[in-house]
Amino acid sequence: MTKKSQFLGPPQRAVAWERFGTDHFDVVVVGGGVVGAGIALDAATRGLGVALVEARDLASGTSSRSSKMFHGGLRYLEQLEFGLVREALRERELALSTLAPHLVKPLCFLYPLTRRAWERPYVAAGLVLYDTMGGAKSVPGQRHLSRHGALRLAPGLRPDSLIGGVSYYDTVVDDARHTMTVARTAAHYGAVIRTSTQVVGFLREADRVVGVKVRDSEDGRTAEVRGHVVINATGVWTDEVQALSRNRGRFHVRASKGVHIVVPRDRIVSDTAIILRTATSVLFVIPWGAHWIIGTTDTDWNLDLAHPAATKADIDYLLDRVNQVLVTPLTPADIDGVYAGLRPLLAGESDSTSKLSREHAVARVAPGLVGIAGGKYTTYRVMAYDAVDEAAHDIPARVSPSITEKVPLLGADGYFALINQTVQLAEAYGVHPYRIEHLLDRYGSLIDEVMAMADGKPELLQPITDAPSYLQVEAVYAVAAEGALHLEDILARRTRISIEYSHRGANCAEQVAGLVAPILGWDDDDIDREVKTYQARVEAEIRSQTQPDDAAADALRVAAPEPRPEILEPVPLDS
Repeated sequence: MTKKSQFLGPPQRAVAWERFGTDHFDVVVVGGGVVGAGIALDAATRGLGVALVEARDLASGTSSRSSKMFHGGLRYLEQLEFGLVREALRERELALSTLAPHLVKPLCFLYPLTRRAWERPYVAAGLVLYDTMGGAKSVPGQRHLSRHGALRLAPGLRPDSLIGGVSYYDTVVDDARHTMTVARTAAHYGAVIRTSTQVVGFLREADRVVGVKVRDSEDGRTAEVRGHVVINATGVWTDEVQALSRNRGRFHVRASKGVHIVVPRDRIVSDTAIILRTATSVLFVIPWGAHWIIGTTDTDWNLDLAHPAATKADIDYLLDRVNQVLVTPLTPADIDGVYAGLRPLLAGESDSTSKLSREHAVARVAPGLVGIAGGKYTTYRVMAYDAVDEAAHDIPARVSPSITEKVPLLGADGYFALINQTVQLAEAYGVHPYRIEHLLDRYGSLIDEVMAMADGKPELLQPITDAPSYLQVEAVYAVAAEGALHLEDILARRTRISIEYSHRGANCAEQVAGLVAPILGWDDDDIDREVKTYQARVEAEIRSQTQPDDAAADALRVAAPEPRPEILEPVPLDS
């Protein structure tokens, strides 16, 4: 435990289990994605007693598999969803300036124009609206470019693929780190956060829900968590958790699969991100450290919710679409990483998933039970306070208004000053200034906590051998402070090794397991099992990505062993 912030390590995990059996909470949140974490933070900062449980890891579902943008939703202007765009732009501005400047970064985009006469004024009008609604506060407004000007920004584009361009700004964010930081900030303000804790039933008194029955996904122990109100914030699992409550849902959620590929930065010559129109949606080409992220697809998914699988068809679609505009086409051999995520869309609004609304819905499903679904990553804070406002009807005491727009996430305070002290910090810690920049953009002002883990262990300030973008101390901090319990948590979410290196983390699994074993209490058998489980996951994902369709890809992916040995899939309705 540190005075600076709330750790989510093994000791806190043990204390949380004890508190589940003794405390009565105001709010019990089910789901550790960005919405659930946001609800925990909103409720805790209103002075409420909060417990949050997550069956797997923080951000292990949709919230680690987005397009990595905190964006205003430019394309939603075409769908006339002006309220959503205005809301998203306000949230983007708050994140950039106040809440998470260490995690959310401005990013220049090029919108290539391909049609003469009508397209430039059409796009310009949309971007004027975008800027007017709040898109041009902390970032520059739109700028119009000739074809020559556009190609100067992005020489990797084919000259015959555009007639001009418009540049504008949005943002990029490491979604999994952001979600984890929201959860840690909630814990800092008193929320009890516990991962690998699966809801297997609901507690009732007459017609009222009064809590949940939970099961430890690691060892199978069960406990009861009691509260005035339970909030179901489980995204694509909404209907499944809803069924456990024995109440009819007020809305249903449909899963739409989005696939992204990750290629080395030198494969596309461009100084800007690129947004391309497709027949049904848009395609983003986003700089990501030493890589580009290219996505996304948008297709119905009716198979395993925990491990959506990308197919050869998904990857071919992305390559075909982006290669239409590139001077040097990409090939499958260029791909270092692939990831697939599921959007939780409110069902029944349209047959086309790309046209389903990204607005969210909140409903009081039963006395003591609130559900929330839909929405988009950027508006998680709005979703959170809407959910807590609805939950307030079931809380006997007066509930204060939401204040999260004034609550910076852990690591935000002091970040800008530390950026100006990069050289001095590098000298103090004995690492290169670019390492300090990397650390500040991941941990912000918590950098001292991270580096303190290497006191007396200077070897931890060396890079991970087969993933040299990361220091060994970052793996140690991930399990000591950030709630990681398995190699997958560290390699896929606390770091992005699983998509940033062509070995997908398999080559460094053994080294990382050795680093974290003392903190997690692993013996040699545990280390061996963790390494084999992670390597089997990588092999299953790579093999699934050669399959022609969802069913074949899913069959291969779900065959890989689960790192959480006691997780139930699905949860039996009589639990």
